Amino acid sequence: MKKWKELVPGAVVLEAGSSEKFKTGSWRSFKPRWIEENCIQCLFCWLYCPDMAVKVVEGKMTGFDYDYCKGCGVCARECPGKKGQKAIVMEPEGK
Repeated sequence: MKKWKELVPGAVVLEAGSSEKFKTGSWRSFKPRWIEENCIQCLFCWLYCPDMAVKVVEGKMTGFDYDYCKGCGVCARECPGKKGQKAIVMEPEGK
């Protein structure tokens, strides 16, 4: 692991194709919880997730990749849910 003086200014990652090495989920305070019965499979969560942490299999949301989820809450904010019940809610990490 590099020390802070060895990092590129601005913490820019210069190595192409290296995003799988940089797991960002270890420092979140909140995490999304998927409530499948409220999900209408609109995939807004997948579309808006800045870290591609929403798992989609055969065109359907199946959960989250918590290795990359930063807990920003964008998925929960954009989720329309079913009949006013959100399919994604944010919970404190560790719950």
